[in-house]
Amino acid sequence: MDWKRSLRNRLAARCAPKKSEQELKDEEMELFTKYYVEWKGGRASVSTSYANIPRFYYRLPAEDEVLLQKLREESRAVFLQRKSRELLDNEELQNLWFLLDKHQTSPMIGEEAMINYENFLKVGEKAGPKCKQFFTAKIFAKLLHNDPYGRISIMQFFNYVMRKVWLHQTRIGLSLYDVAGQGYLRESDLENYILELIPTLPQLDGLEKSFYSFYVCTAVRKFFFFLDPLRTGKIKIQDILACSFLDDLLELRDEELSKESQETNWFSAPSALRVYGQYLNLDKDHNGMLSKEELSRYGTGTLTNIFLDRVFQECLTYDGEMDYKTYLDFVLALENRKEPAALQYIFKLLDIENKGYLNVFSLNYFFRAIQEQMKIHGQEPVSFQDVKDEIFDMVKPKDPYKISLQDLINSSQGDTVTSILIDLNGFWTYENREVLVASDNDSAADADDT
Repeated sequence: MDWKRSLRNRLAARCAPKKSEQELKDEEMELFTKYYVEWKGGRASVSTSYANIPRFYYRLPAEDEVLLQKLREESRAVFLQRKSRELLDNEELQNLWFLLDKHQTSPMIGEEAMINYENFLKVGEKAGPKCKQFFTAKIFAKLLHNDPYGRISIMQFFNYVMRKVWLHQTRIGLSLYDVAGQGYLRESDLENYILELIPTLPQLDGLEKSFYSFYVCTAVRKFFFFLDPLRTGKIKIQDILACSFLDDLLELRDEELSKESQETNWFSAPSALRVYGQYLNLDKDHNGMLSKEELSRYGTGTLTNIFLDRVFQECLTYDGEMDYKTYLDFVLALENRKEPAALQYIFKLLDIENKGYLNVFSLNYFFRAIQEQMKIHGQEPVSFQDVKDEIFDMVKPKDPYKISLQDLINSSQGDTVTSILIDLNGFWTYENREVLVASDNDSAADADDT
């Protein structure tokens, strides 16, 4: 009978030894796994779908796995060599130009040769497999600009191809210095790249070898100051290619580069020597570092003490003194105050409470130093209330009581606002802007009369 079996099982269960807590947990997990797998449709279906997912993560070799590291380096080198062979060489580029010129479509626009889509496709067939990627309808449409015959400029197309080839060559060249193989360069990687690039730049022939390390440091800092705002110590190769800095650096290959171009190019020899010369002139005790007092003579010598205090509080120093690398960041920020990276640098110094915004207290804290300098120079101090109202009117922040970094950048007035707060000369220039504009107009009129 059923009641007999039930009674027997109950008595047996009472006599059986009690299970431990761990055994109960294991039994619970086993039952959960069993029912979960049944609910999901069985183990077979799970393993099948798992097998169809492609592998997307490959662990990097550890430092002690020398063989794996060597294998990875060799495979990357072979891959980059293969990519390099896929690019058009000089002979193939000359052949492409010859074919384009041969298939030009009349009439010419001035002296500029044009080509229609039909002949464009013919050149693509004859140019070879390496050129196939450039002869697409998309590229033709991209270069088409209001020609009544539906043609594109041969020169513009050829320049487009040259630019693409150059970008790929440069990408491969930079990737050779990417030790980690992750698509970015560390500071030491970029230093090695620029150091080995120096002999190929005729405009740097006059540099002494003893100055190479300072030149490399000067060049690398610009890349990292603007392209690594979070100070991670690495820059994406894509970002290096997308910005204009590499163009400026490689512009030094031009043996006939004008003096004006060299003066405005951060990477030129005169520019690097100027920045380093300023650093040496400021270093009065010749210890290779700058104290706050020495830095106070930077530029026109009108930066406020409050601002300089913040520089030495926030920036990396050694026993209270600034080295050349930190000085370069300082110079790049003050010489490029319109740029977001420079405004970020200065904003961090102005944000004394680390709140992520500037309020009336912050503005007053810095402007008081401007007022004190005006008194020292025998000038009547300007009312802070007036300056505060002008700053908020210029910036037009989202919050009427707070100015964020993004507000400064969006206003396009960040350079003016920061100059008013940190530099007496900058404030004087702003305060007398109407007089200066009138003076410039008078000078221009006098020049026209002569």
